Amino acid sequence: MKKIKAGIIGSGFMGTAHAEALQRIGGVEIVGVSSNDDKSLKEITSKYDIEKKYNEWKDLIEDNDIHVVHNCTPNHLHFEINKAVIKAGKHIISEKPLTVNSKQSQQLMNLLKINNVVNAINFNYRFYPLIQHVKNENEAGKLGEIYYVHGHYLQDWLYYNTDYNWRLETELSGESRAVADIGSHWCDMIQFITGQKIVKVFSNLITIHKTRMKPAAKSATFKGKELKPSKNISEVSVRTEDAGTVLFELEGGIHGVFTVSQVSAGRKNNFRFEIDGSKKAIAWDQENPNELWIGYREKANEILIKDPSLLNAKARAYAHYPGGHPEGYPDGPKNLFNNVYDFIRKGKDPQKDKTDFPTFADGHYENKIIEAVLKSSISKEWVKVK
Repeated sequence: MKKIKAGIIGSGFMGTAHAEALQRIGGVEIVGVSSNDDKSLKEITSKYDIEKKYNEWKDLIEDNDIHVVHNCTPNHLHFEINKAVIKAGKHIISEKPLTVNSKQSQQLMNLLKINNVVNAINFNYRFYPLIQHVKNENEAGKLGEIYYVHGHYLQDWLYYNTDYNWRLETELSGESRAVADIGSHWCDMIQFITGQKIVKVFSNLITIHKTRMKPAAKSATFKGKELKPSKNISEVSVRTEDAGTVLFELEGGIHGVFTVSQVSAGRKNNFRFEIDGSKKAIAWDQENPNELWIGYREKANEILIKDPSLLNAKARAYAHYPGGHPEGYPDGPKNLFNNVYDFIRKGKDPQKDKTDFPTFADGHYENKIIEAVLKSSISKEWVKVK
Protein backbone atom coordinates (compact mmCIF):
# COMPACT_ATOMS: atom_id res chain seq x y z
CA MET A 1 0.00 0.00 0.00
CA LYS A 2 1.44 3.37 -1.03
CA LYS A 3 1.57 5.69 1.96
CA ILE A 4 -0.20 9.04 1.87
CA LYS A 5 1.84 11.79 3.53
CA ALA A 6 0.13 14.06 6.06
CA GLY A 7 0.93 17.07 8.21
CA ILE A 8 -0.74 18.27 11.42
CA ILE A 9 -1.12 21.93 12.41
CA GLY A 10 -1.56 22.18 16.18
CA SER A 11 0.08 20.19 18.97
CA GLY A 12 -2.58 20.34 21.68
CA PHE A 13 -5.13 17.70 22.69
CA MET A 14 -6.72 17.38 19.26
CA GLY A 15 -3.40 17.44 17.39
CA THR A 16 -2.23 14.54 19.53
CA ALA A 17 -5.56 12.70 19.02
CA HIS A 18 -5.19 13.06 15.24
CA ALA A 19 -1.62 11.79 15.33
CA GLU A 20 -2.59 8.73 17.34
CA ALA A 21 -5.55 7.92 15.09
CA LEU A 22 -3.48 8.28 11.92
CA GLN A 23 -0.87 5.85 13.19
CA ARG A 24 -3.61 3.33 13.90
CA ILE A 25 -5.23 3.29 10.44
CA GLY A 26 -2.10 2.41 8.46
CA GLY A 27 -1.06 3.63 5.05
CA VAL A 28 -0.40 7.16 6.32
CA GLU A 29 2.93 8.78 7.11
CA ILE A 30 2.89 11.89 9.31
CA VAL A 31 5.66 13.97 7.76
CA GLY A 32 5.55 16.94 10.11
CA VAL A 33 3.76 18.97 12.77
CA SER A 34 3.46 22.74 13.10
CA SER A 35 3.02 24.57 16.41
CA ASN A 36 4.15 27.80 18.07
CA ASP A 37 4.43 25.91 21.37
CA ASP A 38 7.96 24.51 21.30
CA LYS A 39 7.45 22.22 24.30
CA SER A 40 4.34 20.45 23.00
CA LEU A 41 5.78 20.38 19.47
CA LYS A 42 8.84 18.54 20.74
CA GLU A 43 6.68 16.14 22.75
CA ILE A 44 4.32 15.16 19.92
CA THR A 45 7.05 14.73 17.29
CA SER A 46 9.17 12.68 19.67
CA LYS A 47 6.28 10.50 20.85
CA TYR A 48 5.07 9.66 17.34
CA ASP A 49 8.49 9.64 15.66
CA ILE A 50 7.67 12.56 13.35
CA GLU A 51 10.66 14.02 11.53
CA LYS A 52 9.75 17.60 10.65
CA LYS A 53 8.88 20.46 13.00
CA TYR A 54 7.52 23.83 11.91
CA ASN A 55 6.92 26.92 14.04
CA GLU A 56 4.94 28.52 11.21
CA TRP A 57 1.90 26.72 9.81
CA LYS A 58 2.46 28.30 6.39
CA ASP A 59 5.75 26.43 6.12
CA LEU A 60 3.98 23.11 6.63
CA ILE A 61 1.43 23.90 3.91
CA GLU A 62 4.23 24.82 1.49
CA ASP A 63 6.03 21.51 2.06
CA ASN A 64 5.63 19.55 -1.18
CA ASP A 65 5.99 16.25 0.67
CA ILE A 66 2.66 16.81 2.44
CA HIS A 67 -0.55 15.90 0.60
CA VAL A 68 -3.12 16.05 3.43
CA VAL A 69 -3.30 18.69 6.18
CA HIS A 70 -5.02 18.23 9.55
CA ASN A 71 -6.09 21.57 11.05
CA CYS A 72 -6.16 21.16 14.85
CA THR A 73 -5.80 24.80 15.87
CA PRO A 74 -8.03 27.11 17.99
CA ASN A 75 -11.24 28.27 16.30
CA HIS A 76 -10.10 31.72 15.15
CA LEU A 77 -7.38 30.17 12.97
CA HIS A 78 -9.60 27.65 11.19
CA PHE A 79 -10.70 29.94 8.35
CA GLU A 80 -7.27 31.31 7.40
CA ILE A 81 -5.58 27.91 7.53
CA ASN A 82 -8.38 26.01 5.76
CA LYS A 83 -8.42 28.64 3.02
CA ALA A 84 -4.65 28.45 2.55
CA VAL A 85 -4.71 24.65 2.36
CA ILE A 86 -7.48 24.65 -0.26
CA LYS A 87 -5.65 27.25 -2.36
CA ALA A 88 -2.51 25.12 -2.13
CA GLY A 89 -4.45 22.23 -3.68
CA LYS A 90 -3.98 19.92 -0.69
CA HIS A 91 -6.62 17.75 0.95
CA ILE A 92 -7.86 19.09 4.29
CA ILE A 93 -9.34 17.64 7.49
CA SER A 94 -10.43 20.37 9.89
CA GLU A 95 -11.54 20.46 13.48
CA LYS A 96 -14.90 22.06 14.18
CA PRO A 97 -16.24 24.66 14.00
CA LEU A 98 -15.24 24.96 10.37
CA THR A 99 -14.94 28.75 10.84
CA VAL A 100 -16.31 31.20 13.42
CA ASN A 101 -19.19 32.31 11.17
CA SER A 102 -21.06 31.30 8.02
CA LYS A 103 -19.69 34.19 5.93
CA GLN A 104 -16.23 32.68 6.30
CA SER A 105 -17.40 29.12 5.70
CA GLN A 106 -19.30 30.25 2.58
CA GLN A 107 -15.98 31.55 1.23
CA LEU A 108 -14.48 28.12 1.77
CA MET A 109 -17.40 26.50 -0.05
CA ASN A 110 -16.83 28.87 -2.99
CA LEU A 111 -13.12 28.02 -3.05
CA LEU A 112 -13.89 24.30 -3.12
CA LYS A 113 -15.77 24.80 -6.39
CA ILE A 114 -12.51 26.04 -7.94
CA ASN A 115 -10.02 23.86 -6.08
CA ASN A 116 -11.31 20.30 -6.12
CA VAL A 117 -9.72 18.85 -2.98
CA VAL A 118 -11.02 16.27 -0.51
CA ASN A 119 -12.38 18.03 2.56
CA ALA A 120 -13.62 16.67 5.88
CA ILE A 121 -14.62 17.99 9.29
CA ASN A 122 -14.10 16.02 12.49
CA PHE A 123 -17.64 15.20 13.61
CA ASN A 124 -16.16 11.99 14.96
CA TYR A 125 -19.11 10.83 17.10
CA ARG A 126 -20.85 9.56 13.96
CA PHE A 127 -18.30 6.76 13.77
CA TYR A 128 -19.05 4.70 16.86
CA PRO A 129 -20.24 1.25 15.72
CA LEU A 130 -23.62 1.55 17.46
CA ILE A 131 -24.27 4.95 15.85
CA GLN A 132 -23.68 3.48 12.42
CA HIS A 133 -26.03 0.65 13.42
CA VAL A 134 -28.80 3.09 14.41
CA LYS A 135 -28.34 5.11 11.23
CA ASN A 136 -28.83 2.01 9.10
CA GLU A 137 -31.74 0.75 11.24
CA ASN A 138 -33.54 4.04 10.68
CA GLU A 139 -32.88 3.97 6.94
CA ALA A 140 -34.39 0.46 6.85
CA GLY A 141 -37.53 1.76 8.60
CA LYS A 142 -36.97 -0.26 11.76
CA LEU A 143 -37.61 2.72 14.06
CA GLY A 144 -40.86 3.47 12.28
CA GLU A 145 -42.16 7.03 12.09
CA ILE A 146 -40.06 9.28 14.30
CA TYR A 147 -42.25 11.02 16.85
CA TYR A 148 -39.78 13.08 18.86
CA VAL A 149 -36.05 13.63 19.47
CA HIS A 150 -34.48 14.84 22.71
CA GLY A 151 -31.23 14.84 24.65
CA HIS A 152 -28.37 16.84 26.06
CA TYR A 153 -24.63 17.42 26.11
CA LEU A 154 -23.39 18.27 29.61
CA GLN A 155 -19.91 19.06 30.95
CA ASP A 156 -18.45 20.61 34.11
CA TRP A 157 -15.00 21.82 33.03
CA LEU A 158 -16.11 25.48 33.27
CA TYR A 159 -18.15 24.99 36.45
CA TYR A 160 -16.29 27.53 38.60
CA ASN A 161 -15.85 31.21 37.78
CA THR A 162 -12.13 30.57 38.29
CA ASP A 163 -12.03 28.01 35.46
CA TYR A 164 -10.50 29.65 32.43
CA ASN A 165 -9.70 28.68 28.85
CA TRP A 166 -9.26 30.40 25.47
CA ARG A 167 -12.73 29.20 24.48
CA LEU A 168 -14.16 31.87 26.81
CA GLU A 169 -12.76 34.64 24.61
CA THR A 170 -14.94 35.55 21.62
CA GLU A 171 -11.90 36.80 19.68
CA LEU A 172 -10.49 33.25 19.74
CA SER A 173 -13.59 31.07 19.95
CA GLY A 174 -16.40 32.97 18.24
CA GLU A 175 -19.75 34.39 19.35
CA SER A 176 -21.05 31.04 20.63
CA ARG A 177 -19.34 28.64 23.03
CA ALA A 178 -21.44 25.81 24.50
CA VAL A 179 -23.64 25.47 21.39
CA ALA A 180 -20.75 25.80 18.92
CA ASP A 181 -18.37 23.60 20.91
CA ILE A 182 -20.59 20.70 22.01
CA GLY A 183 -24.06 21.48 20.69
CA SER A 184 -22.72 21.24 17.16
CA HIS A 185 -21.83 17.59 17.79
CA TRP A 186 -25.36 16.92 19.08
CA CYS A 187 -26.98 18.58 16.06
CA ASP A 188 -24.71 16.74 13.63
CA MET A 189 -25.53 13.41 15.25
CA ILE A 190 -29.29 13.86 14.96
CA GLN A 191 -29.10 15.09 11.38
CA PHE A 192 -26.83 12.17 10.48
CA ILE A 193 -29.11 9.51 11.97
CA THR A 194 -32.41 10.95 10.74
CA GLY A 195 -31.09 12.11 7.36
CA GLN A 196 -32.90 15.42 7.92
CA LYS A 197 -31.52 18.92 8.47
CA ILE A 198 -32.52 21.21 11.33
CA VAL A 199 -34.49 24.01 9.65
CA LYS A 200 -35.92 26.04 12.55
CA VAL A 201 -34.87 26.78 16.14
CA PHE A 202 -36.14 28.48 19.29
CA SER A 203 -33.45 28.94 21.92
CA ASN A 204 -32.76 30.25 25.39
CA LEU A 205 -29.06 30.72 26.17
CA ILE A 206 -27.66 31.81 29.54
CA THR A 207 -24.31 32.96 30.87
CA ILE A 208 -23.99 31.84 34.50
CA HIS A 209 -20.59 33.42 35.19
CA LYS A 210 -20.76 36.85 33.59
CA THR A 211 -17.24 37.52 34.84
CA ARG A 212 -14.39 35.08 35.37
CA MET A 213 -10.93 35.19 36.90
CA LYS A 214 -8.30 35.00 34.17
CA PRO A 215 -4.87 33.84 35.37
CA ALA A 216 -1.67 35.05 33.80
CA ALA A 217 -0.51 31.43 33.45
CA LYS A 218 -1.76 29.69 30.30
CA SER A 219 -4.81 27.38 30.73
CA ALA A 220 -4.67 27.59 34.54
CA THR A 221 -7.62 26.86 36.80
CA PHE A 222 -8.04 27.39 40.51
CA LYS A 223 -10.64 24.69 41.28
CA GLY A 224 -13.21 26.98 42.85
CA LYS A 225 -10.99 28.87 45.28
CA GLU A 226 -12.09 32.41 46.10
CA LEU A 227 -9.77 34.79 44.26
CA LYS A 228 -9.49 38.52 43.91
CA PRO A 229 -7.95 40.46 41.04
CA SER A 230 -4.20 40.94 41.38
CA LYS A 231 -1.19 41.43 39.14
CA ASN A 232 -1.41 37.72 38.20
CA ILE A 233 -5.21 37.46 38.04
CA SER A 234 -7.64 39.71 36.17
CA GLU A 235 -11.42 39.77 36.27
CA VAL A 236 -12.82 39.65 32.73
CA SER A 237 -16.31 39.82 31.26
CA VAL A 238 -17.71 36.78 29.48
CA ARG A 239 -20.19 37.13 26.60
CA THR A 240 -20.65 33.54 25.44
CA GLU A 241 -23.18 31.07 26.85
CA ASP A 242 -22.45 28.63 29.66
CA ALA A 243 -25.66 26.70 29.02
CA GLY A 244 -28.85 26.74 27.01
CA THR A 245 -31.88 24.89 25.68
CA VAL A 246 -32.87 24.69 22.02
CA LEU A 247 -36.21 23.62 20.56
CA PHE A 248 -35.86 22.60 16.92
CA GLU A 249 -37.70 21.32 13.87
CA LEU A 250 -36.25 18.99 11.25
CA GLU A 251 -37.07 19.42 7.56
CA GLY A 252 -39.45 16.43 7.66
CA GLY A 253 -41.52 18.13 10.38
CA ILE A 254 -40.06 16.18 13.32
CA HIS A 255 -39.69 18.23 16.50
CA GLY A 256 -37.19 17.95 19.31
CA VAL A 257 -35.21 19.64 22.07
CA PHE A 258 -31.67 19.53 23.45
CA THR A 259 -29.79 21.12 26.33
CA VAL A 260 -26.12 22.05 26.48
CA SER A 261 -24.15 23.00 29.56
CA GLN A 262 -20.52 23.41 30.55
CA VAL A 263 -21.41 24.14 34.18
CA SER A 264 -23.11 20.86 35.24
CA ALA A 265 -21.19 19.44 38.21
CA GLY A 266 -20.11 15.83 37.81
CA ARG A 267 -20.85 15.68 34.10
CA LYS A 268 -17.61 15.21 32.18
CA ASN A 269 -18.72 14.49 28.62
CA ASN A 270 -22.34 13.45 28.98
CA PHE A 271 -23.55 13.38 25.37
CA ARG A 272 -26.93 11.62 25.22
CA PHE A 273 -29.81 11.48 22.78
CA GLU A 274 -33.08 9.58 22.47
CA ILE A 275 -35.14 9.05 19.34
CA ASP A 276 -38.75 8.03 19.89
CA GLY A 277 -40.17 6.08 16.94
CA SER A 278 -43.52 4.44 16.27
CA LYS A 279 -41.95 0.94 16.38
CA LYS A 280 -39.42 1.49 19.15
CA ALA A 281 -37.28 4.11 20.84
CA ILE A 282 -33.49 4.13 21.03
CA ALA A 283 -31.13 5.97 23.37
CA TRP A 284 -27.33 6.28 23.44
CA ASP A 285 -24.90 7.82 25.91
CA GLN A 286 -21.36 8.69 24.78
CA GLU A 287 -19.94 7.83 28.21
CA ASN A 288 -21.30 4.28 27.74
CA PRO A 289 -20.75 4.00 23.99
CA ASN A 290 -20.91 0.21 23.76
CA GLU A 291 -24.53 0.02 24.92
CA LEU A 292 -27.67 0.98 23.00
CA TRP A 293 -30.95 1.20 24.92
CA ILE A 294 -33.98 0.01 22.95
CA GLY A 295 -37.42 0.83 24.35
CA TYR A 296 -40.76 -0.88 23.65
CA ARG A 297 -44.35 -0.39 24.79
CA GLU A 298 -45.53 -3.99 24.39
CA LYS A 299 -42.56 -5.94 25.75
CA ALA A 300 -39.47 -5.65 27.89
CA ASN A 301 -36.83 -3.13 26.92
CA GLU A 302 -33.46 -4.29 25.59
CA ILE A 303 -29.79 -3.34 25.83
CA LEU A 304 -27.79 -4.05 22.68
CA ILE A 305 -24.11 -4.53 23.49
CA LYS A 306 -21.66 -3.65 20.74
CA ASP A 307 -20.85 -6.92 19.02
CA PRO A 308 -20.09 -7.18 15.29
CA SER A 309 -22.18 -10.35 15.04
CA LEU A 310 -25.26 -8.45 16.31
CA LEU A 311 -24.87 -5.29 14.21
CA ASN A 312 -26.35 -4.76 10.76
CA ALA A 313 -24.00 -5.45 7.85
CA LYS A 314 -22.96 -1.85 7.12
CA ALA A 315 -22.16 -1.09 10.74
CA ARG A 316 -19.89 -4.14 11.20
CA ALA A 317 -17.07 -2.40 9.32
CA TYR A 318 -16.85 0.13 12.17
CA ALA A 319 -16.52 -2.48 14.93
CA HIS A 320 -12.93 -3.71 14.93
CA TYR A 321 -13.01 -5.93 18.00
CA PRO A 322 -15.29 -8.86 18.96
CA GLY A 323 -18.17 -8.63 21.43
CA GLY A 324 -17.12 -7.90 25.00
CA HIS A 325 -14.15 -5.82 23.83
CA PRO A 326 -15.13 -2.13 24.30
CA GLU A 327 -14.39 0.53 21.72
CA GLY A 328 -14.36 4.19 22.68
CA TYR A 329 -13.57 7.80 21.86
CA PRO A 330 -10.24 7.24 20.00
CA ASP A 331 -11.99 4.85 17.60
CA GLY A 332 -14.31 7.58 16.26
CA PRO A 333 -11.65 9.72 14.56
CA LYS A 334 -9.81 6.56 13.53
CA ASN A 335 -12.89 5.35 11.60
CA LEU A 336 -13.49 8.81 10.14
CA PHE A 337 -9.87 9.21 8.98
CA ASN A 338 -9.88 5.69 7.56
CA ASN A 339 -12.84 6.64 5.34
CA VAL A 340 -11.22 9.91 4.25
CA TYR A 341 -7.88 8.36 3.33
CA ASP A 342 -9.60 5.46 1.56
CA PHE A 343 -11.53 8.04 -0.50
CA ILE A 344 -8.25 9.79 -1.38
CA ARG A 345 -6.42 6.53 -2.14
CA LYS A 346 -9.15 5.47 -4.58
CA GLY A 347 -8.88 8.78 -6.41
CA LYS A 348 -12.54 9.67 -5.93
CA ASP A 349 -13.89 13.10 -6.87
CA PRO A 350 -15.21 15.12 -3.87
CA GLN A 351 -17.44 17.16 -6.17
CA LYS A 352 -19.06 14.14 -7.82
CA ASP A 353 -18.70 11.08 -5.59
CA LYS A 354 -20.70 10.52 -2.43
CA THR A 355 -18.60 10.62 0.73
CA ASP A 356 -18.95 8.41 3.81
CA PHE A 357 -17.62 11.15 6.10
CA PRO A 358 -18.74 14.69 7.07
CA THR A 359 -17.48 17.41 4.72
CA PHE A 360 -17.08 21.18 4.84
CA ALA A 361 -20.69 21.42 3.64
CA ASP A 362 -21.76 19.87 6.96
CA GLY A 363 -19.57 22.33 8.86
CA HIS A 364 -20.98 25.24 6.87
CA TYR A 365 -24.54 24.23 7.69
CA GLU A 366 -23.66 23.83 11.38
CA ASN A 367 -22.48 27.45 11.35
CA LYS A 368 -25.89 28.48 10.03
CA ILE A 369 -27.61 26.53 12.81
CA ILE A 370 -25.42 28.19 15.46
CA GLU A 371 -26.18 31.66 14.09
CA ALA A 372 -29.91 30.93 14.08
CA VAL A 373 -29.67 29.75 17.70
CA LEU A 374 -27.88 32.97 18.72
CA LYS A 375 -30.43 35.10 16.89
CA SER A 376 -33.37 33.26 18.45
CA SER A 377 -32.00 33.64 21.96
CA ILE A 378 -31.96 37.42 21.47
CA SER A 379 -35.29 37.78 19.64
CA LYS A 380 -37.13 35.15 21.73
CA GLU A 381 -38.73 33.91 18.51
CA TRP A 382 -38.51 30.91 16.19
CA VAL A 383 -35.75 31.50 13.62
CA LYS A 384 -35.31 29.66 10.33
CA VAL A 385 -31.90 28.28 9.45
CA LYS A 386 -30.86 30.04 6.26
